[in-house]
Amino acid sequence: MKIKHLLFSLFLLATVQVLVAQTIVGSKHDFSTATWNTSGEICKVCHVPHGAVVLASAPLWSHTLSTATYTVYSSPTTNAGTPAGTIGQPSASTKLCLSCHDNTVAVGGTTFIGTVGSPVGYANTGIDLSNDHPVSFTYDAALVALDPGLKPVTALSGIGTGTIASSMLFAGKMECASCHNVHNGAGIAHLLVKTNAASALCLTCHIK
Repeated sequence: MKIKHLLFSLFLLATVQVLVAQTIVGSKHDFSTATWNTSGEICKVCHVPHGAVVLASAPLWSHTLSTATYTVYSSPTTNAGTPAGTIGQPSASTKLCLSCHDNTVAVGGTTFIGTVGSPVGYANTGIDLSNDHPVSFTYDAALVALDPGLKPVTALSGIGTGTIASSMLFAGKMECASCHNVHNGAGIAHLLVKTNAASALCLTCHIK
């Protein structure tokens, strides 16, 4: 009986350690010790319980959104027509990412901190996204027909038991969050949703 209790305790400990590893705590988005974060809190940098910005794509959002106009990715496929292939201005949750990462709004530009400068080492994409992976575009059968180098959205993603459509797309679109999980450190570099060893993440959607 004691051995069973010991094994069960070890199982619980391992489970807790895995759960802790899969949270924002200690990840790149844990700003609790940043000098500009006077609250010392983790969640409050992006979310507040009162006085939040009302957004359908983000609950209780606290950060100022960018009003920039972006230069977006362009290619023969993405310029092929409407709706397949068309890339417009960033939308949905991608706008939330850019509100910190395009360097037009200070990281501390929130409803509770005020505006301060960006910290050293801050990941800055700027407003020219033409040399970055396209975002906020519809990924569907019509797009795959335009680019045979893409896998169908019904292909397994390797993220749990989901497909590209169910585990990587948001309202049918590829967004920043398709490849990055802002709340999940999980020990994977760059907050990726899965490892990119041997280009595994890239090859989830691309046939090369």
